[in-house]
Amino acid sequence: MPAPTHPVTGQVHLAGDIITWGNTKIAELNTLALAAAVLMGIIAVLMAWWKSRSFVATLVALVLAGLVIWAINNMTTVQNKVGTEVSASRAPAAVAPAAPAPEQHGQAAA
Repeated sequence: MPAPTHPVTGQVHLAGDIITWGNTKIAELNTLALAAAVLMGIIAVLMAWWKSRSFVATLVALVLAGLVIWAINNMTTVQNKVGTEVSASRAPAAVAPAAPAPEQHGQAAA
């Protein structure tokens, strides 16, 4: 089977080029998700102010929007933190059943 080529230029696509392209697209999607989260956070804060006209409700919306934006921006940090905690915990050791107690004074336990 021949190597895949570009339909116009005829250049051969190498695996490294595809991996680089994929990594670039993932970085672009992360940037887009962060921008969308910021926009949705701004809209949520404005809607909270519009509906309630309350400083407390607006402050809660602002804090929650900031928390969501922080979580999206630090997704790899959170993922690495969870990954290290999960890999640090080990499965419990197998427990063997205890041997039955020996008879006492020639009488079996009831």
